[in-house]
Amino acid sequence: MDGDVVGRLPSPGLVALVGITHDDTEATGAKLASKLWNLRILDDERSASDARAPILAVSQFTLYADTRKGRRPSWSKAAPGPASEPLFDAFVESLRGLGAHVETGRFGAMMDVELVNDGPVTLILDSADY
Repeated sequence: MDGDVVGRLPSPGLVALVGITHDDTEATGAKLASKLWNLRILDDERSASDARAPILAVSQFTLYADTRKGRRPSWSKAAPGPASEPLFDAFVESLRGLGAHVETGRFGAMMDVELVNDGPVTLILDSADY
């Protein structure tokens, strides 16, 4: 299992690093999935939906690191695995329901994620805003 490639995009697309916090729900995940799928961020102001661009979705609890105090990040804003895994799965299924080709890694696993950032364009979609 170690060293296995479990998610690879078949063509250029998007990489979505997905952090889940305590207030997130399936409904907010569905809204974010729709927003991501329809954002006009690709060449010629096309969306992933327009371009049929695949998406690599990676669960990333470290996005909720709180580094304000001391030298160690706190992860208290990240939802624990038993709560976040079903929400991550629902986010992925929402994307697929919209017509997206979605690849994922293994939830909670240590993964090496490689990407080529064409742009560079990095956006934050925060569930608190939806």
